[in-house]
Amino acid sequence: MLRVRELEAFYGASQALFGMELGIDAGEVVTLMGRNGMGKTTTVNTIMGLLPARRGTVEFLGQRVEHLPSFRIARLGLGLVPEGRQIFPNLSVRENLVAAAANRLGANEPWTLARTFDFLPRLAERQRNMGNQLSGGEQQMLAIGRALMTNPKLLILDEATEGLSPLLRQEIWTCLARLKRDGQAILVIDKNVGALIKLADRHHIVEKGRVVWTGTSDALARDSDLQHKYLGV
Repeated sequence: MLRVRELEAFYGASQALFGMELGIDAGEVVTLMGRNGMGKTTTVNTIMGLLPARRGTVEFLGQRVEHLPSFRIARLGLGLVPEGRQIFPNLSVRENLVAAAANRLGANEPWTLARTFDFLPRLAERQRNMGNQLSGGEQQMLAIGRALMTNPKLLILDEATEGLSPLLRQEIWTCLARLKRDGQAILVIDKNVGALIKLADRHHIVEKGRVVWTGTSDALARDSDLQHKYLGV
């Protein structure tokens, strides 16, 4: 579904990605893991066309997309839940969702307002509230619902549970597990190693703008030295 090869990106004269490599197949949940500042968000931004790729390729559903503008990449079926949520604060929950609604790829069972409210009932309860009246967890759910309303082939979540209470974090993980059971492909960035091992099929550990380890949840769970070297605080 998604193949990233030898990807390089820069902020001005400073290189941030040094040959990033990753792949996701249909129905898979895959992670990008690593300490802060190692290039995870930069990788997502480059995949989405928000940061230009200087070298390398990003292929989505068999099409090269690294030189396309971000809105065209999104229309191909990439749905982003960005770091910091970035919902519209002066629109209601309902308006945030409707603003993103599209079924350009003709999904047989598309994400509609009713389906999204059924999947995330807290949003139904708060549908008339403005975005800036929501808690952090509710904003994260709204960001996920907004991305689902685009009916993505691949859902990307950057810092899925950052800053949330343990109860709300568990609610997000439960939502993602349900999406996985339904066959939704997901690329997720988060620091909760235990939850990611339970959820994901494969993992990519990022260090200084490149992938230094790729493997399954079982392999990662067994390797405590690897976790300490690249993921420990």
